[in-house]
Amino acid sequence: SAVAQTQVKILPQPSKVVWWAAAIPGYGQILNRKYWKLPIVYAGFMGCYFAVNWNSNRYVSYKNGYLDITDSDDATNSYLALIPEGRTMDSYGGRTAFTGLLKSGMEQSRYYRDLSVIISVAYYGLTIIDAFVDAHLADFDISPDLSLQLRPMIHREHGTTYNVSSGYSYGLMGRVKF
Repeated sequence: SAVAQTQVKILPQPSKVVWWAAAIPGYGQILNRKYWKLPIVYAGFMGCYFAVNWNSNRYVSYKNGYLDITDSDDATNSYLALIPEGRTMDSYGGRTAFTGLLKSGMEQSRYYRDLSVIISVAYYGLTIIDAFVDAHLADFDISPDLSLQLRPMIHREHGTTYNVSSGYSYGLMGRVKF
């Protein structure tokens, strides 16, 4: 006699998935058995890390250059490293104009660093939400028999107090099969 084997589907618990996804990025996708999402999750985190790191390094360079150019010590000259090769401070309009450029560069890179941090936190939250939604929809059945049927419809209207004649109205009738 043939013994029919039934496959037991293990459903993830949404609350457990949320806590694990918050503790270890990408682990919620692992618990949901959505392994194909892991490269997307970690590529996003790497992009966020790169953006925060790059903007932080730019901010520190501009800040140090601005602090060095505005102090009275001539030995501090890290701002010279920010001038591209083949150009001088005079090609930017002199010391005062270059100081303004350093200050605006510092403010702009600080803005983009802060924006990168906010985007990173939002992306982290999005991965947690994705894991939570996948855990809730793990037992959602998508059968191949989903259908939508539309048919024309003719409806006869009977006379009312305002309209003594009878008429017809035409339209579509829909039916969704789950």
